[in-house]
Amino acid sequence: MSAGRPDILFPLFAGLETLAGVGPKTAKALPAMGIERPRDLLFTLPHTVVDRRRRDSLREIAPGEIATVEVTVLRHQPPTRKGLPYRVIVEDAEIAFQVVFFRGAPKWIEAQLPIGERRLLSGKVELYDNQYQMPHPDHILEPDEAGELGQFEPVYPLTAGVTQKTMAKASASALERVPEMAEWIDPALRAREGWPEFHSALAQAHRPLSLHEVAATAPARQRLAYDELFAHQVTLALARARVRRGKGRINVGDGHLRAKMLAALPFRPTGAQARAMAEIAEDMAQPARMNRLLMGDVGSGKTLVALDALLVAVEAGGQGVMMAPTEILARQHLEGLKPMAEAAGVVIELLTGRDKGRERKAKLDALARGDIHILVGTHAVFQDEVVFHDLRLSIIDEQHRFGVTQRLALAQKGQAVDVLVMTATPIPRSLSLAHYGDMDLSILDEKPPGRTPIKTALSATDRIDEVVAHLRGAIEKGRQAYWVCPLVEESELVDMMAAEERFKHLRAVLGEGHVGLVHGQMPPEDKDRTMAQFAAGEIAVLVATTVIEVGVNVPNASIMVIERAEHFGLAQLHQLRGRVGRGDVASTCLLLYQPPLTETGRRRLEILRETEDGFRIAEEDLAMRGAGDVLGTAQSGLPRFRVADLERQSALMALAQSDARKLMHDDPTLSSDRGQAVRVLLWLMGKDEAIRLISVG
Repeated sequence: MSAGRPDILFPLFAGLETLAGVGPKTAKALPAMGIERPRDLLFTLPHTVVDRRRRDSLREIAPGEIATVEVTVLRHQPPTRKGLPYRVIVEDAEIAFQVVFFRGAPKWIEAQLPIGERRLLSGKVELYDNQYQMPHPDHILEPDEAGELGQFEPVYPLTAGVTQKTMAKASASALERVPEMAEWIDPALRAREGWPEFHSALAQAHRPLSLHEVAATAPARQRLAYDELFAHQVTLALARARVRRGKGRINVGDGHLRAKMLAALPFRPTGAQARAMAEIAEDMAQPARMNRLLMGDVGSGKTLVALDALLVAVEAGGQGVMMAPTEILARQHLEGLKPMAEAAGVVIELLTGRDKGRERKAKLDALARGDIHILVGTHAVFQDEVVFHDLRLSIIDEQHRFGVTQRLALAQKGQAVDVLVMTATPIPRSLSLAHYGDMDLSILDEKPPGRTPIKTALSATDRIDEVVAHLRGAIEKGRQAYWVCPLVEESELVDMMAAEERFKHLRAVLGEGHVGLVHGQMPPEDKDRTMAQFAAGEIAVLVATTVIEVGVNVPNASIMVIERAEHFGLAQLHQLRGRVGRGDVASTCLLLYQPPLTETGRRRLEILRETEDGFRIAEEDLAMRGAGDVLGTAQSGLPRFRVADLERQSALMALAQSDARKLMHDDPTLSSDRGQAVRVLLWLMGKDEAIRLISVG
């Protein structure tokens, strides 16, 4: 691949001031809209159109609408005193009306509308004192200039210091620079979808001839959205191909350890668990490296699937590692895995930053000899002195949702290690394709039998005393509860203060020894100690900021109170609710909100009351809040799409993914004619990461 951007694209990556209508001031203002070079203007499309079709008379037009009419200028009425508007009386084919100017120099107005001359006016029509008028027309043209005004005028998004005229002029100038390029979309697909070629698609999208042509479903827009999604999916497919090219190892087990584990279980795996286990085992048996995501709702049984995969690695003669983001979670994973691992006769150990001195050295030596089969730990297991005898499988319980780049780095540890990433946050299909498109996906969408449904109720914060009274009654019966404090603002300090206030209040009402507190500002050992006391039943109520949303497992906790629930995202509320309902007692989740709720706020809380299906909740969350909020844009590594709409075009994303993967399979070095065209697309879309991946390929 040529090391640099193709010459034909250079004009699209020049400075903004090289465009018509863009001076130094506008060039400074445009980056606020994410427009930093001419290419960005191509994908900044008008969001609606103004109908500028010619009418004979204002008589046909309802007040408030836009009209374009040809008129004769009859006379001028300058203001008789300061503060009054300047009026010009004109006549169209049927009626006379006033053109009104509240500002504007008289000389300029006289020059624009000379008495006795004909002019084309276009602007908003108003009815004032039963008189038609057009205040400050958008356009005043001589009849022979009428061709300059299209029938439909595009309306672009704007920012301070940028006008519609500037956007229209700059976009037209950028369009003139688009070179002839070879087609990168599969010809059969383009024919089937009825999409125009790239050049025409841009022209149609910027010069729509009706309101339909501004809709996301218009063929030109669909094609441009597809181009964006396809470029992103090719980048992910290249990353995936690179991981798979990394010399893999065939990990095939004979099943004897897995059979022992399954025989010791008091239940049978769900259909979804069995399917995921089979997909993972099949992937591990391939010579290519596994790079798979296991996505499951709260309580869908990911631990069992993870252990099954770890046992494949051990049966194949190697070791497995499972990493969690925090020590609490690592310990909890160990507790969940240990009885099953021991039933299979496998040695499992925990390694955290807390292991020191002789004990740590003994663990590291056993690991290096291969005496420890499965290691559970925090990210500390990636330190240089942690050496495995033969690491075959790395499982990441990915609460931090690493981006693609971090995942590529993780895969470097160990020789040709298979990677399985787990997430307990169900995310909608379109987002999982955008975010995890480089990975293969296994989904757990069934709950194991025996999980008790959780009753979800809504209550206003002014009834908090009643809630506390109920809580006291439940505690007397030996029940345990979480009390999650509000996210007051994006400040951990303020959140901590809110949690401390609530802690003091509950301790005063329920008694000293009954209430514990955890928040993000506490030293890890204090947090662990309090969590351990809660898990052991020594504390009845745990007051917490959201640090407990991740994976904590206390089967006896059956009440979850979430204060100011309207401040949380739907997916986060669903995660928090999943902390209860883990034992055999009927569980309750109480969402406390501060009235009055907005319409959307109420709808969000009601969705939680209606369903426990995390995937449905995630879809609703996406529809209401948009992709960045659902994944948390800061750490999501989600691309910014200008034309494509992830919420509404998930089918297009799926199509782009299968097309990109097929292309990589047929033409891994992108050297065919279509492959070369795709390289140009990657440059055009600024996918420098992808271009690097081809270069190192």
